Amino acid sequence: MHTTSRHIQRPTDRDINATAQNYEGIPGLIRKYYGITPDGRSLAGIYLWESVSAANAFHTADWVAMATKRWAVTPQRQDWETPMVVESAERRLVAAQ
Repeated sequence: MHTTSRHIQRPTDRDINATAQNYEGIPGLIRKYYGITPDGRSLAGIYLWESVSAANAFHTADWVAMATKRWAVTPQRQDWETPMVVESAERRLVAAQ
């Protein structure tokens, strides 16, 4: 599994509500989180992918251009390999294959 995050400035709840449905059914995307800093000035989109290739297939130059236009700032990408996910509520461990 692979995790990416994209960080932007100046989010609003309206922006989140307008984009959330766009992430349903994306090939290779397991889960997406929206996180807002306590001061409300930055948003992180945190994506859990099946693989780095799935992340790269989605986060193309066209996606970056679209996001830059929407948010008026280029989202910065950070990547992690994700060897294990703990599903605490389900008392389940999910290991990368």
